[in-house]
Amino acid sequence: MSGGDGILLRSARLVGGSGVPVDVLVQDGVITSVGEGTGGGATPAVDLDGRWIAPGLWDSHVHMDQWALVRQRLDLSSVTSAAEAASLVRERLRTTPSTRQPLIGYGFQDALWPDAPSREVLDAGGVDVPVVLVSKDLHTLWLNSSALAEHGRADHPTGLLREDEAFDVSARVGAVSEEQLDAWVAEAAAAAAARGVVGIVDLEMTFSVDRWARRVAAGSRDLRVRAGVYPRDLDAVIARGLRTGDIIDGTGGLVAMGPFKIITDGSLNTRTAYCHDPYPGRGAAADSHGMSTVGREELVGYLRRASSAGLVPAVHAIGDAANALALDALEEVGCGGSIEHAQLVGAGDFERFGQLGIIASVQPEHAMDDRDVADRYWAGRTDRAFALGSLVASGAEIRLGSDAPVAPLDPWISMAAAVSRARDGRVPWHVEQRVLASVALASSTGGPATVAAGAVADLVVTETDPLTADDLRRLEVSATMLGGRWTHQTLD
Repeated sequence: MSGGDGILLRSARLVGGSGVPVDVLVQDGVITSVGEGTGGGATPAVDLDGRWIAPGLWDSHVHMDQWALVRQRLDLSSVTSAAEAASLVRERLRTTPSTRQPLIGYGFQDALWPDAPSREVLDAGGVDVPVVLVSKDLHTLWLNSSALAEHGRADHPTGLLREDEAFDVSARVGAVSEEQLDAWVAEAAAAAAARGVVGIVDLEMTFSVDRWARRVAAGSRDLRVRAGVYPRDLDAVIARGLRTGDIIDGTGGLVAMGPFKIITDGSLNTRTAYCHDPYPGRGAAADSHGMSTVGREELVGYLRRASSAGLVPAVHAIGDAANALALDALEEVGCGGSIEHAQLVGAGDFERFGQLGIIASVQPEHAMDDRDVADRYWAGRTDRAFALGSLVASGAEIRLGSDAPVAPLDPWISMAAAVSRARDGRVPWHVEQRVLASVALASSTGGPATVAAGAVADLVVTETDPLTADDLRRLEVSATMLGGRWTHQTLD
């Protein structure tokens, strides 16, 4: 469907509405009318036969290149020990044609393992192929001796690279041709569209606006993208005069400048999230409270520079000390913006989100992945960990995302975690932090909460009502519409 075309969606039930089927008329990529018996004239019609329709879904925190790459890698998400991970590596190498190409795995979480990951564990068995395993949170790499030598770290004592050291090597091992990466991203985008996704906020570590413009020009048109920028590219973006929300020329409105992202601490699984209280067993170690990656003065300087240039801040903060630092700096500058993750928040800081107009950009599935780790390393504080209910009750606006590849790029999974606080048949974790399904859905639509005349025709069609569905994780998506054209549909 292109400009000038129209389509009449007959017998659609609006999510959050009365349940009475209505007709939705879409013309020139915009919803022009919603109601019983809406006329379409000669406009082609599709009978939705009572299916449910809602605004299209957004994932508010994605690392799209990393997600596309991870979809090609050895899956380590289910391993429960270093020995098991090494066994999977050896099995993959045994069943793969001989090559000196590095083996890359993704998804391990070692915080609760009974044995420690080390270069010796991966070296066992005489494997001489470079092996690089990426942790689920992307903050740690685990390398064997061959990979350490290849990356100039032959004398590294453990083979575990964390934070900046990990990011540096990760960028190199993830290097593939632009043509190959674009193809994998296109596959990932199509898979997202099949789950009702119409847009993402791409917070890839390297500035990606121009890559996305190239992809759209080459025909990749399944998603809207707001591409963020980090400190190292801030000056270049300011020099180009790009402001958050600016549409990039030649992309048909699909690519826009996103927020300014800055990282203030590490992560829970690497025990580098910056917290008021020390991590168990760390004693008086210098990093016993985690890692603060930027001081308040420097953070304030970045926020002032970015916001004065029209770039909305998105501040990564996971530990409660990091969240307090971020809120203090955002209050001093008075620039609004978001805090990305907000995983552990001080009891007195929840209300500050609403008071300051700071959006809590959260990833509910992380609570399901990390509940046991949090119970161990944030013991006595988990009533305010991944505390979506407290954020909403305090008046904060929340937006849901995945942090893909840390969790799958599938907003229904995020919503399921937010609504149920449970997975895999386990007892719900801190049920007081649940949010209503209506809140979870509204926080996943990128703006509109209901289908209404005058809105852009970014829509998702589902077989059942997501507000009453028994299993949001497996909710069946029948169709996705982006600007009045189908990006996915199984209605025929």
